[in-house]
Amino acid sequence: MSLNLNLLPKEPGVYIMKDGSGVVIYVGKAINIYNRVHQYFQTGAENSRGWKIPSLVPLIAKIDFVVCASERDALILENKLIKKYKPFFNSLLKDDKTYPWIKLSMQEDYPRITLTRKVLPDGAEYFGPYPKVSNVKRLLNFLWKDKYAPLRQCKWSFNRQKPLPEKKIFSCIYYHTKQCPAPCAGKISYEDYRAIARRAALFLRGDFASFKEDIIKQMRAAAKALEYEKAAQFRDFARAMEHMRERIKVSRYQDDKLDKKIQAAEKLKRLSEVLRSEKIIRHIEAFDNSHLYGRQAVGGMVCFVDGEKYKAHYRRFKIKSELPETGGDDFLMMKESVLRRIEQVKQLPAENRPDLFLIDGGKGQLSFAMQAIAQAGLEIKVISLAKREEEIFVPHQSESIKLDKSDPALRLIMEIRDEVHRFAITYHRLLRNKTLLEKE
Repeated sequence: MSLNLNLLPKEPGVYIMKDGSGVVIYVGKAINIYNRVHQYFQTGAENSRGWKIPSLVPLIAKIDFVVCASERDALILENKLIKKYKPFFNSLLKDDKTYPWIKLSMQEDYPRITLTRKVLPDGAEYFGPYPKVSNVKRLLNFLWKDKYAPLRQCKWSFNRQKPLPEKKIFSCIYYHTKQCPAPCAGKISYEDYRAIARRAALFLRGDFASFKEDIIKQMRAAAKALEYEKAAQFRDFARAMEHMRERIKVSRYQDDKLDKKIQAAEKLKRLSEVLRSEKIIRHIEAFDNSHLYGRQAVGGMVCFVDGEKYKAHYRRFKIKSELPETGGDDFLMMKESVLRRIEQVKQLPAENRPDLFLIDGGKGQLSFAMQAIAQAGLEIKVISLAKREEEIFVPHQSESIKLDKSDPALRLIMEIRDEVHRFAITYHRLLRNKTLLEKE
């Protein structure tokens, strides 16, 4: 079975290598999936990692992938998948190791900040997980020493009803060195200590823009004073804050959702092969019209990214073209909808533009959509899907593409076509009902 590596995305994510029987044999993560997987098949790669690559590559029959929001997201998902599948060729993360979380024990009268690898339903607040734990440790240490979040470091258990014995207080090194606000000894009030804890919670939730700005100012001041070691420390703190600021989206990838994500990637790869695309088709926008004998004529556009609905890009168009008095003109309506969307697309950066326009209709609708694309002076791949036989029409190709109803590519574009049909007709009915109400 040949592998078309050109259909891999150039995005951060996880790649899942399987053998001929569908068994997962290796899971990896990458900042750029396309570049990373290509490295396995380059000349000389068999000598780069001892026995692993020459033994792994001949067994690879299929490569699935999951696009992630960031490298950190990919790292967390890779960890999860390795634990789930326990691939033979993964030498790391096969044990019960998990990435650490920051625990803020707000359920205690006098909270503490600690690192833990277990999240428990104990009333504490948990932040993370954080793959690069050394960055986080340095930042927490800085926050403590800088008196921004000087929460107690001890492990003693005490509260307002059950104070800590004086013997333990006086044996505490943090108390004697004044590195702790010492709530155990009444050196700070309960309310003031809780205020510090709440400030720490806000910081850990990501509310540290102003704090980071102050760190950067101190870094620049240290560099200007030729205190390069101190400046480097501030630089590391700023980087650590960026690491903590990233929001882990791995919760999206529950087992059932992960399977759907992989299936969506399969459909996109298959569609890219059917359309002979040089790159993976990930961003698809579909168009349909709806009207009643030309009245309340509307156009609808839906957007799918990585096989999932992306409703932020859905668009509705009231048709402005002059239509025949006795009925609509589906071709002219399609041209207007596509042209108006293209004018919006032209304002987007190239990387955010769609890979494919899907037109609901046959050769006629496709022809007018192509006219709109040519008129706008933009190059976008476009196809149409005719309902009767579910035929795919491609520009400059006389014969339609007919796929089996079970084909992943056809299932995907049928799903998108059905969604844009629903979206357009819903808008049409909304306007029609509004007109009826106005007449009453």
